[in-house]
Amino acid sequence: MALTPGALLKAAEQKWDEKFADAFEKVPLHLEVNGVAHSLMIEPRITLLDLLREHLDLTGTKKGCDRGQCGACTVHADGVRINSCLSLAVTNEGKKIATIEGLARGEELHPMQEAFIKHDGFQCGYCTSGQIMSAVALLREGRQDVREFMSGNICRCGAYSNIVKAIEDVKNNQV
Repeated sequence: MALTPGALLKAAEQKWDEKFADAFEKVPLHLEVNGVAHSLMIEPRITLLDLLREHLDLTGTKKGCDRGQCGACTVHADGVRINSCLSLAVTNEGKKIATIEGLARGEELHPMQEAFIKHDGFQCGYCTSGQIMSAVALLREGRQDVREFMSGNICRCGAYSNIVKAIEDVKNNQV
């Protein structure tokens, strides 16, 4: 520090480098998450998952593998399920994003959430939000083969049979 000129030391103390970076390294993003419009300035390299968790404090969407292999980060973008860890936030400009926090209507759980509780479709719960978001998409898309469609969602606890029972219940309108 003794060799640092006074002007450089003062600039560092006042965080001018960070202010400069904020002005030139961030881009605007407008999207809707769970029915709430957001206008943000973000770094273009941030993933949708990190935006949800770190900037919007929506921590229901989980970071599992961070490689799109486990499905724990599944959300809906304009009604289509995506792995939010593989999607740059800026590519979702103007889209409507739905997370697990947005499924319930106030205190009333979504039928899929109720079915997961009824059939104990979770153990540790870490994968549950991604499993439920994928299951909701499965029903919306009218898919018939539950096991095939859900194969992109890994449950390390092995609650697969209960997950399938929960989905089948909702699919057959038994919840």
